[in-house]
Amino acid sequence: MEVQGCRVNNKILLLIIALGLSNYGYAGESKIYAWKDKNGVLVFSDTPHKGATEIKLTSQDLNIPAANTDIFAEKTQSQQAAFNIAISSPEHNQTIRENTGSVYVTSRITPRFETGFTIQLFIDGKAHGPAINSSTFAIRDVERGEHTLQLKLFNSKNQIIATSQPCIFFMHRKG
Repeated sequence: MEVQGCRVNNKILLLIIALGLSNYGYAGESKIYAWKDKNGVLVFSDTPHKGATEIKLTSQDLNIPAANTDIFAEKTQSQQAAFNIAISSPEHNQTIRENTGSVYVTSRITPRFETGFTIQLFIDGKAHGPAINSSTFAIRDVERGEHTLQLKLFNSKNQIIATSQPCIFFMHRKG
């Protein structure tokens, strides 16, 4: 507030200040102006600006609701996206020509492999060894013919959290 060319009694000045503070934040007493700056950004202010439009408030309640901050909270395993496991190699319906009968199986896990997770390989419906913490397997002495591979992903509590689609491959080797 500016007062020019007059003397103001201290009691009157205090009264004016007290009344001003008691109305602070009251929408009916405040004016808000809006305009776009040189970058096209919409600006709001309580100070008029060249080209500004006065905003008429229809409510005295200017409280802004609290923002939802749940996205910043660390997700627990139950909140995470479902895991997916897939066989990367061999490719589905691939023919493998290997006289020793060796097959290397690799997998892909999404969203990502975590500490404590294990993977178990199944060949023709039977477990091929125990679950391990590696996504690559070596199978030796696979017999000629058609075989089916499948992987199961276990969490740290030894619960199955994902199972791959079956993958069929054909082993060709000299008999």
